[in-house]
Amino acid sequence: MKEFDAIIIGFGKGGKTLAADLAKRGWTVAMIERSDKMYGGTCINIGCIPTKALVYQAKFATRLKDSSFEEKAEFYRQAIAIKEDVTGTLRNKNFHNLADDPNITVYTGTGSFVSPEVVAVQMKNERMELKSKHIFINTGAETVIPAIEGIENNPFVYTSTSIMEVTGLPRELVIVGGGYVGLEFASIYASFGSRVTVLEGFPELIPREDRDIAEEVKKALEKKGIVFRVGAKVQSIVNTGNKASVKFMDTRANVAFSLEADAVLLATGRRPYTTGLNLEAAGVKIDDRGAIIVDEHLRTTQPAIRAIGDVKGGLQFTYISLDDYRIIREDLFGNKERDQNDRLPVSYSVFIDPPLARIGINEDDARKQNLDIIIKKLPVAAIPRVKILGETNGLFKVIIDKKTNKILGCTLFGPEASEVINLVALAMKADLDYTFLRDFIYTHPSMSESMNQLLS
Repeated sequence: MKEFDAIIIGFGKGGKTLAADLAKRGWTVAMIERSDKMYGGTCINIGCIPTKALVYQAKFATRLKDSSFEEKAEFYRQAIAIKEDVTGTLRNKNFHNLADDPNITVYTGTGSFVSPEVVAVQMKNERMELKSKHIFINTGAETVIPAIEGIENNPFVYTSTSIMEVTGLPRELVIVGGGYVGLEFASIYASFGSRVTVLEGFPELIPREDRDIAEEVKKALEKKGIVFRVGAKVQSIVNTGNKASVKFMDTRANVAFSLEADAVLLATGRRPYTTGLNLEAAGVKIDDRGAIIVDEHLRTTQPAIRAIGDVKGGLQFTYISLDDYRIIREDLFGNKERDQNDRLPVSYSVFIDPPLARIGINEDDARKQNLDIIIKKLPVAAIPRVKILGETNGLFKVIIDKKTNKILGCTLFGPEASEVINLVALAMKADLDYTFLRDFIYTHPSMSESMNQLLS
């Protein structure tokens, strides 16, 4: 049995950053990663980096709208190759950033607890046991596979991970799930030239957003040719030999329908990945959603073991995992002032085209709380910068507390929204009045200067 100062299970953002930090402090660290295709974690390999690489290439693909499907498919094949090159380069860099450090040992295998201080690693040809008083779980999340007849071993059914490994562009793509992941992939593949249908089980699209924002998103995506079917309960996905037949019920009209597709993408959510960890042996408990239970400093029910990132539930973003590292760093070596409650509010972006970004509460939330608010809206078409970009779809919206002049929330749907939202986040974190952003001097022409108009 080998002993280390720290064991980290999972090569994700928070875990790899923590490993490098601990190594610099002279700690010996064991990094366990179950797949050599996942060095660096979800974001680099199967999440934000590859999808955003395709988002970027898809914008160029829109110029091929009058080209043949074969020409579009060839461009898509090249885009997948570019995506593979990007992820491969980053994966290799991340591996060597840790593996080349004399204080870090990388084990490629599956980790499982033997006791609160011992982790077994099952590698390809060997099983080892490692011991440490400090263990960190950073195993991420996995795709939720719904109980739909015909999914198992169906070659036409994909997850958000597996579809990006396919080099052929599907002519007909059906996406099961109209949440943020489903919309991102719908936008990407429609831009490349696929005919996309989104089947959403709920009676409305993206229900956590205000209806005016959701309607703008729907209109922009429908301009790409995407068809939305809400209230659609998928019953089966049948392999017909050369296609998939998707059978679903329109729950509003109580009528059955079927669609043929070259590919079916399951975009039905993600859940914490704890399979095979044997958490019971370590005394680590999970909640009713399968997430590891942690306190404000990310300690599990076994205090010497902590959880980082998606595996503990909550917001599933790379930057949250990175901030988890900061909380642990300050708790171990700092003044212990940082905790999970310290980072709110947190913004998020959905990389459809154009992107959707939000922070704080929306109008519906504010109304339900009976808050006295000011609502300000700005059609994206009114922003000078978009005339240059040629992208006029979208709506910017902000919610302001009438009594305090503080920004309660902001939703931006338009070009460069994922960048501009950070300005609003900074103002909210600094507890500044909305007038600070309203009267600030921005460069021109820029999307940032839209704050002058939006908040006027």
